[in-house]
Amino acid sequence: QVQLVESGGGLVQPGGSLRLSCAASGNIFNIYNMAWYRQPPGKQRDLVATITSGGSTNYADSVKGRFTISRDNVKKAVYLQMNNLKPEDTAIYYCFAEMWTGVLRGYWGQGTQVTVSS
Repeated sequence: QVQLVESGGGLVQPGGSLRLSCAASGNIFNIYNMAWYRQPPGKQRDLVATITSGGSTNYADSVKGRFTISRDNVKKAVYLQMNNLKPEDTAIYYCFAEMWTGVLRGYWGQGTQVTVSS
């Protein structure tokens, strides 16, 4: 069974940092684009950052300069380093990956809660 498992969420004070991790497991032949999304309470899920298999990245304007997405293709993992966190960053964070498992499709992680509060 193919799955994505996230870790690293929690409670942090404004100005603090967190690092989210997401690891893929199962019968995976290749991983293409990977991304992080977030869904604040009562709002829609929005794109935070993307990274291609070659390492090219893109960020939502609201996180540019504060968040960094990276990946380890050997470990089949994607990471999100979040610095200078703000209360408006509070959300459930989901990782996403396009993977070839015999078919090409997108997979979602289960989500990890990030709460920024004093």
